[in-house]
Amino acid sequence: MKLALITGGKRRVGAVIARHLADAGWTLALHSHHDIPDESTYAGAHDFVADLADPEAPALLVEQVSAHFGSLPSLLVNNASRFEYDDATSLTPTSLAQHHAVNAAAPVLLAIALAARGTSGSVVNILDQRIRNPNGDQLAYTLSKTALAGATATLAATLAPRWRVNAVAPGLTLPTDDFDDAQMARLAAAMPLQRLSQPDDIADAVLYFATAGAVTGQTIFVDGGASLKSFDRDFVFL
Repeated sequence: MKLALITGGKRRVGAVIARHLADAGWTLALHSHHDIPDESTYAGAHDFVADLADPEAPALLVEQVSAHFGSLPSLLVNNASRFEYDDATSLTPTSLAQHHAVNAAAPVLLAIALAARGTSGSVVNILDQRIRNPNGDQLAYTLSKTALAGATATLAATLAPRWRVNAVAPGLTLPTDDFDDAQMARLAAAMPLQRLSQPDDIADAVLYFATAGAVTGQTIFVDGGASLKSFDRDFVFL
């Protein structure tokens, strides 16, 4: 059985990653922060609820997945993310700690918990294209994703040869209510490829890393080329 644990695997991009992996024959352990009614049903899949801000949650989640399936995942997709606005004038110690706990610490703790069981496999961290050319918006979020980028390379070296650790860095993909259609069209036109990343693009990159046996410590930017440019503000303000 090919078993994949996907954090934040029931909504938005996480749900599309789950669909691609299911289509490729993976059995799914789908994590969410709170109980979410099923919109898609996959054979053999099971839902798990955990608050990844709790430092004990990653190890407990691995134990729960192992107990349910009778085996450990050979693929971990660290997709769950905390995303709230702040900048240098509004950032607080609490916000900084909360973003780091979910976006950086939990992915590391999950990977280490799996590796400690003596298994082998692949970890794919979901980053953000802004790590290459950061600006001052979403400061706590950006710092946490930058930390996860560093952890990707560090864990790749630390957990080799049994575990490969890579990352996907998307650009603007699924708009929130803050964006309108005209703004999304303008932003797409501003990208070097004149298009934005789509959830299927991100899922394809995850699927590649899942089976790329000679690749570790790498990050693929799936962003329409956004990381090749420097933007003064977050996309929502452009």
